[in-house]
Amino acid sequence: MNRIKSIFTLMMILLVCFSINVLAQQPPVVIGLQGPLTGPEAIEGEMAKQSVETAARMVNEKGGVLGGRMIKVELVDDACQPKAGALAAMKFVSMKEVVAAIATYGSSVTQPASDIYEKFKKVNIAYGATVTHLSERGLNYFFRTCGRTDTQGIFFAEKVVPHFKAKRVAIMHDNTSFALGLAEEARNAVQAMSNVDLVYFDAITPGESDYTVPLTKLRETNPEIFYFTGYFPEAGLIIRQARDIGISAVFVGGDAAINEDFIKIAGLEYAAGCFMTQEALIEYFTNPEAMEFKAKYQEAYGDLPSSPWPVYAADALMVLAEAIDKSGSTNSDVLVDYLKHKMKEYPSITGPIGFDEKGDRVGTGINLYEVNKDGSYSIVKI
Repeated sequence: MNRIKSIFTLMMILLVCFSINVLAQQPPVVIGLQGPLTGPEAIEGEMAKQSVETAARMVNEKGGVLGGRMIKVELVDDACQPKAGALAAMKFVSMKEVVAAIATYGSSVTQPASDIYEKFKKVNIAYGATVTHLSERGLNYFFRTCGRTDTQGIFFAEKVVPHFKAKRVAIMHDNTSFALGLAEEARNAVQAMSNVDLVYFDAITPGESDYTVPLTKLRETNPEIFYFTGYFPEAGLIIRQARDIGISAVFVGGDAAINEDFIKIAGLEYAAGCFMTQEALIEYFTNPEAMEFKAKYQEAYGDLPSSPWPVYAADALMVLAEAIDKSGSTNSDVLVDYLKHKMKEYPSITGPIGFDEKGDRVGTGINLYEVNKDGSYSIVKI
């Protein structure tokens, strides 16, 4: 009897070792991350990389997907440039092992990239592309974990302007798809208000170092609130130059205008007291998934992401892993069906996530934040 028990025990040990070895030999499930790893917006790409890798660790430490396969993240740089965005998408669709893409930061970059993914039927989830029309094109494989520009523009007009009791509004953009889209949504909402005047609406050219000419024209309109919808490299210069020429209007940036690099470019003495319309920042989330993410991110990288977009990239990894695991497939059409019809209030890092038929996230919120004197942010109750 003892001999039989010993043989049985040995067989069980060998079986377990064999199973572990088989699982270890299973190929990983590869998910692509496309973002600006170089260029002026590289900080966003670096934080997205760190956030997605953190989310992958969260999934892998719980056993991965599809019975033990690990998630692997493949990176490609698009420098936040439309042409490079399309080339990055082409690279991913040519890589058969990449089952889906998290792509990308910047609406003007996302548009050509998503066209490529659509043509080759690969699921792609944008994490920092809010222009409304992106999800109005009838695409089947396009999703986003962030919100839409129209929501933010209306929030600025209907909540922020009255909060500051402003009657004269200036809006400046940079003619990129995202910035122009947000500016137009805000303009339309402001113009619908009977007691507020839109006194300035114009564009600057991104990448320049001196914006005193357009700012001088803006100053002449004597605005009480100044909404800049472009990106943080320009926003940091603009607030310095605006204050230096005597523009005292309340400065509000859109959700691409203010982050830690904005503060560095502007200088804390200029950045403090600025505001931004922004989707929720990770530091304010207390749900279990967010708390786990924050602990793992800080353990690996120190400070938390200073903008919401990298965390939305992590959300994209989480929902893709969930869809792959629960559907039992990496097939794009199966994933589309799961995301649109079976994923309901999935508990992800920034709260419950679902998607409508257009691929838009169901349930995101906008807040007004202020830059404090120490460079931190606080939510403004309005």
